[in-house]
Amino acid sequence: MQQLTGMDAMFLHTEMDGFPMHIGGVSIYDQSKVPGGKVRFKGILSLFEKRMRRSPIFRRKLMEVPMGLDQPYWIDDPKFDLEYHVRHIALPQPGDWRQLCIQVARLHAQPLDMAHPLWQIYVIEGLNNVEGVPKGSFALYVKVHHAAMDGATGVHFFAAFNDMEPNPPEENVLDWVIQPTPSKSRMLGKAYLNNLRKPKQFYDLIRNALPARQRLREGKEEERFSSLDDKEATRFNRGVSNHRVVEAKKFDFEDVRAIKNSVPGATINDAVLTIIGGAMRRYLDSKGELPDSSMVAGCPIDVRDEAEAEAGGNMIGLMNVALRTDIEDALDRLQAVHDEANRSKAYAEALGPRIGMDIADTVPGGIISSVMRLSVAAGMAEKNIMQNTIVTNVPGSPFQLYLCGAELIDSFGIGVLAPGMGLFHTVTSAVMNKQGTIIIAAVSCREIMPDPEFYAECLQASFDELL
Repeated sequence: MQQLTGMDAMFLHTEMDGFPMHIGGVSIYDQSKVPGGKVRFKGILSLFEKRMRRSPIFRRKLMEVPMGLDQPYWIDDPKFDLEYHVRHIALPQPGDWRQLCIQVARLHAQPLDMAHPLWQIYVIEGLNNVEGVPKGSFALYVKVHHAAMDGATGVHFFAAFNDMEPNPPEENVLDWVIQPTPSKSRMLGKAYLNNLRKPKQFYDLIRNALPARQRLREGKEEERFSSLDDKEATRFNRGVSNHRVVEAKKFDFEDVRAIKNSVPGATINDAVLTIIGGAMRRYLDSKGELPDSSMVAGCPIDVRDEAEAEAGGNMIGLMNVALRTDIEDALDRLQAVHDEANRSKAYAEALGPRIGMDIADTVPGGIISSVMRLSVAAGMAEKNIMQNTIVTNVPGSPFQLYLCGAELIDSFGIGVLAPGMGLFHTVTSAVMNKQGTIIIAAVSCREIMPDPEFYAECLQASFDELL
């Protein structure tokens, strides 16, 4: 058994009706070069059966501590059923891009069943009229609860069922040895010991926070950074419904590199943030809702050190970056975003990148859950704006990948929405279809963004303007 960390459990405690806390991804495969031109669903099931041992996520489920006295545990599921988790569906004709996005959005809006291992995969056929996708291709929609992994862990999970060659060596199915389920008395005993440590954890948290406060005050006085405390609410910060919309745009990596090279010292991340900021600016301006001040993006950062590089679960901090949507000229905006990103990095370092993890490990989950529900009921999440959107980077494979011999030609991630946070961007960079690509995907709420295809046009227009 393995106990969840405070940050892992936080995604369980904050899940509410209409706010499922799973992350997802869509991958599209060309099966035209597979012998016989067809990957069978049974072949995909067989592949997953052989790959179960590559990730503990596949077979483990949650077990709560009695009376919620401590964080839950991951335990082996003795009734694991592979065909419950891997499912087979098809798009209605004509099977175009919009239909794929609608289907994925519907699946993404449905919460996972906490009684089972917290993942599902849908094999989606019928992609016969998706522009740029060969006829007969199929997609995989994958969703995994955020409690089980973050973006960095997701890369390893994705690698568990993809190969770097179309015909990898055969793997034998190994017998699965079920680990015994812990007794209630054992969990209560460990909960007692863990709770004895809480006073020291509170003390250490406060002790570490005091120097951080001093560093922040000194940084503001020296104007090395700004904390971006004042943010203007937009439609993306309104109440979020149960319905989701999904869209994505693919760009050539070398074109994005050319954009970032137009400003000395700028990074690929700076260029991507500028593309997204330009799209948000265009979208809101078309609605007559463009704020006077800059919109702000929250950017998750991996805080693992070298010793934790292979650690599972969630180890993330958050950095706020001004998107400078108050600047009309695209090149001037890129320069400003680059400057803002440097100041934001300095702010995150002064605050301490692991402070969020320390808080999650120290504050009891029941308190986090109660505060979240109270803030939603009181409408506080829409009033106290933390960010206008979230932008996370998910590094893909630098090599061409295959599934059962089918070639991966497109792949993008899908994030989570939260109260007061109705727009989430996932940026995926990888080698697909033999070339470097960057895909920017957005998930939102149907009431907040009723026209996701127009937002995709805004992303493209912002990119074109910069290029």
